[in-house]
Amino acid sequence: MDGILERIKSPADVKKLSMVELERLAEEIRERLITGVAKTGGHIGPNLGVVELTIAMHYVFDTPSDSFVFDVSHQAYVHKLLTGREERFHTIRQPDGLNGFMLRTESEHDSYGAGHAGTALSAALGMAVARDLAGGKEHVVALAGDAAFTNGISFEALNNIAAQTRRLIVVLNDNDWSIDKNVGAIAEYFHKITANETFSGWHDKAASLIERFGGKAARHVARKVEEAAKGLIGPGMLFEEFGLSYYGPIDGHNMPLLIETFKFLKQQNKPVVLHAITQKGRGFQPALEKQKKFHGLGPYDPESGETKSAGQKTYSEIFAESLTKLANRNDKVVAITAAMPNGTALDLFRPHHPTRYFDVGIAEEHAVIFAAGMATKGYKPFCAIYSTFLQRAFDPVVHDVALQNLPVVFCMDRGGLSGDDGPTHHGLFDISYLRSVPNIIHMVPKDEDELQDMMYTAMLHDGPSAIRYPRGTGPGATPKPEPVALEIGKAEVVSDPGRADIAILGLGAMLPEAVRLKEMLENEGFSAAVINPRFAKPVDRQCVADFGSRCGLLITLEDHVLAGGFGSAVIETLSDLELAVPVVRIGWPDSFIEHGKVEALRARYGLTAEAALSKARPYLKKMMEQVLAKHS
Repeated sequence: MDGILERIKSPADVKKLSMVELERLAEEIRERLITGVAKTGGHIGPNLGVVELTIAMHYVFDTPSDSFVFDVSHQAYVHKLLTGREERFHTIRQPDGLNGFMLRTESEHDSYGAGHAGTALSAALGMAVARDLAGGKEHVVALAGDAAFTNGISFEALNNIAAQTRRLIVVLNDNDWSIDKNVGAIAEYFHKITANETFSGWHDKAASLIERFGGKAARHVARKVEEAAKGLIGPGMLFEEFGLSYYGPIDGHNMPLLIETFKFLKQQNKPVVLHAITQKGRGFQPALEKQKKFHGLGPYDPESGETKSAGQKTYSEIFAESLTKLANRNDKVVAITAAMPNGTALDLFRPHHPTRYFDVGIAEEHAVIFAAGMATKGYKPFCAIYSTFLQRAFDPVVHDVALQNLPVVFCMDRGGLSGDDGPTHHGLFDISYLRSVPNIIHMVPKDEDELQDMMYTAMLHDGPSAIRYPRGTGPGATPKPEPVALEIGKAEVVSDPGRADIAILGLGAMLPEAVRLKEMLENEGFSAAVINPRFAKPVDRQCVADFGSRCGLLITLEDHVLAGGFGSAVIETLSDLELAVPVVRIGWPDSFIEHGKVEALRARYGLTAEAALSKARPYLKKMMEQVLAKHS
């Protein structure tokens, strides 16, 4: 007999199920998540935690006329399974398959795309106000994890909700984790609520009351816990002070209670927040035991949860080890992360220097300004933030760090394509958005050893600096026992035949392609020099002047968008030097790149030695014609 999940072709099918069938559906979804994500990799822990919540939302509300806005949206796999995408679920995060996040172009049920935290409340409020202006009656439901409330944007939205709409439902999905354990006053505040004895008592009674009295019980429970909340902290809950009626906390895995509570909230003509307690990784013991690891990971064994070792240290791990060594020799070195100790590998630094490690929560803007404040007092903050997440802190980078020329180091993990996570996580813009900012130096290592040298260089530099490095492993270069300081703005000439026809500048991870391109050109009779630029800013003017004056063609390769990137900087430098040599630029086009395997996407978009050779053909032909003309 077919399972229940296989019969779900749209949310309308969910509404036809009995309570017993809904419980079976939850079991089947968990099994599908565990076995499916084991093959593709993905955000397994968060999705196991919202199975009942998502089913209940689709049972009570009607998408796509009603809108669900998921904060970050990495926990939307269950939503995808219930909205006509079950047959394609095996393609999630795979090339040309389902996206790992909400994507408006993927389904009419995906009302809002996301990949960064803290956006749900603002977007949902915008939808609610638009509905009000149009005279609509549909519902807008925002589901945000407790970690999203460490993000300032969430509070900016809270400040406006009650003043701007009469109807909005906010679901606080409280599982005590973001990627790592949540930190700070907000996390502690939520913990006090859930640990309160009055709440616990009503929590235990809720299921039997709902079973006996249905919607009347939901109203009764809501009123009692609301009274308890007000008694807990005086004049009113945090949310009440913002003008939202607070209900909960309730068991986020109790399907009957969730359904009846959502029916009750659906009738409210006021903005409300439902506090649901969920368990990240529920139903999969390895995910419960290792919540940090199973937030998001690659393929794993569906029975044991074991993953394959990468076989060598990642750039993130080399970064953490190098920072630990720098901190050993310099007591002014501090490490700052915005809720990403695992992703940035700073959890490896933390045991060695616990008093010089700071996790500020999902608050990149605060992280940067916090670092600036420490720098004014003589400290050397290393701010480890993904390239894509540093975009959120652009103004503090300019206004608080660069303008004051403070020695903050931005260590930008995932600099370049981030593969399976897709366009919200690709770090393809940081050269463009940082090289226009005065005072900043921007470095890109060719390998792990050079990353260590650049970190040492940044520590010694009396001003702001940035280092971008890729996700995952690199060439495998073992860092030297002691780092070496690099000359600021000085490129490394990897090979130079002396009378080179062509100069190839391969930035960072693209240097191996530059070496391959050199070999391909030599096979066709052209001599080529290979340069490791090291610095996206400042560009080595002497190097560009040298090769620009004696070569017939320059080729730049970068794991970054072409618009405003390293190749653009080389062209600008040539223009300043009044050198008219042509430049072939290889990089990402002026579009958002989909998710997929890095090598396949590079091949598709022409970030290969073969594509560079093809793009250079017209110039090579001219060069050959000029040589023949000289000898005729």
